[in-house]
Amino acid sequence: MRPIKRTRSLCPECLQVVEALVYEDNGCVYISKTCPQHGEYTDVYWSDYELYREAEKWGIVGSGVLNPQRKREKGCPYDCGLCENHKTCTVLGIIDVTNRCNLNCPICFAHAGAVGYLYEPSQEHVRQMLKNLRGLKPTPPTALQYSGGEPTVRKDLPELVAMAKEEGFRHVEVNSNGIVLAKNLEYYKSLLDAGTSTIYLQFDGLSDDVYVKTRGVPLMDVKLKVIENARKLGHDSIVLVVTLVRGVNDHQLGDIIRFAAKNCDVVRGVNVQPVSITGRINRAEREKMRITIPDFMKLCEKQTNGAIKVSDFRPVPWPVALAKAVGALKGKNYPEFTAHPHCGVATFFLVEDNDIVPVTRYADVDKMAEDFWEVYKLASEGKRLRAYLKLIRTAGRIKGKLRRYLLSVLMKGSYDALGQLMRKMVLLGCMHFMDPYNFDLERVERCCIHYALPDGTIRPFCSYNSIHRPVVERALSTPYPVRAESVGHG
Repeated sequence: MRPIKRTRSLCPECLQVVEALVYEDNGCVYISKTCPQHGEYTDVYWSDYELYREAEKWGIVGSGVLNPQRKREKGCPYDCGLCENHKTCTVLGIIDVTNRCNLNCPICFAHAGAVGYLYEPSQEHVRQMLKNLRGLKPTPPTALQYSGGEPTVRKDLPELVAMAKEEGFRHVEVNSNGIVLAKNLEYYKSLLDAGTSTIYLQFDGLSDDVYVKTRGVPLMDVKLKVIENARKLGHDSIVLVVTLVRGVNDHQLGDIIRFAAKNCDVVRGVNVQPVSITGRINRAEREKMRITIPDFMKLCEKQTNGAIKVSDFRPVPWPVALAKAVGALKGKNYPEFTAHPHCGVATFFLVEDNDIVPVTRYADVDKMAEDFWEVYKLASEGKRLRAYLKLIRTAGRIKGKLRRYLLSVLMKGSYDALGQLMRKMVLLGCMHFMDPYNFDLERVERCCIHYALPDGTIRPFCSYNSIHRPVVERALSTPYPVRAESVGHG
């Protein structure tokens, strides 16, 4: 056993903070902790030590927010709000608009029918949450996700989308299982008319046996119908969201990537989320389900026959250099992905002659990051001409059609220019959200995906889902009668 670092974690039973050790053993990285009351827990942190070390090189600690909502009193993760100790600005804000759902998924325990109460913020509450997010300094988020539950069971969701646009969110996405969007084309259109940018579509696989295991019912026809409806409406921004579970759908990852490539006229990305393990479960059962970011990268390489390689991925903080460079040249603050380097990885690929071609075939992305840091340094020193020349030379080394679109982003620094670039590529990413078994407070302090809540607080994704959700929701809930949800509107 080789110790790597000491950190703090949670006891999965009592959710109290305990000391933890992250260590390497036989090429795998583990996290181990002992609760005085409930004993010892050990879980896989990253399944490949060499990849863990490689990702560590990309660690960038952010400067947090200038106007935290909470003071540090009880300590992380109990002061989430954001507290003055948080180190990363909000890049994506999330608002749960309901805990109602038209499914009863075996892997979900937070919907209204399971917990017995209804949590559904009013439009007034949603408006205030939007304002709270946009009030963050120095860099208010411009991207928002409406989530749940299933957001589309709210008939007023188009009004909420329009409200987000009014409050200054440029990118508004709706997280959905697709049932209503498949059944009701007019409702889908109303979301787009209101300003919805992206449908964040639950997409666990390409066969009904997978959906029966993960969602309790066959849903493949629903997923295909949403893609068809997107095409009918001219909507070209679907993200396929895969909850990855070992032994359930990990064998279909390559097929999902190829599906995205085949449908790249409407599919903008594949976002894989290894399953977070909730409730009491022993180590043997956790090991059967647990799948980590290195596993994801290796599966991509194996199942695409090397079209996507492990070496094509970079940790989430890679774009920080780009944001810094363009921000210094434009005199603006752009959201910075200073998340922990072990939170997630991503790459992009283009589809050329039906082949999947990662962006790493067009450019040396590591050298690009170095160049962007140099541009930032030059611009910060007032050497703007030299900074622009460096930027142009950097873009000049990019091969093929990607050069023109990236150069536009670099020179304009606009949301529209970024949108044009994103529509030429497909994102392939993996975010491993934590649960109480693999919880690491270092990661929480650098989270960039935050929930806005009716109590005025803004809380990191993993601490909210591991600790705070039941308390916050119950405080603003009403009893929920157990009944079947409608699967559509009208």
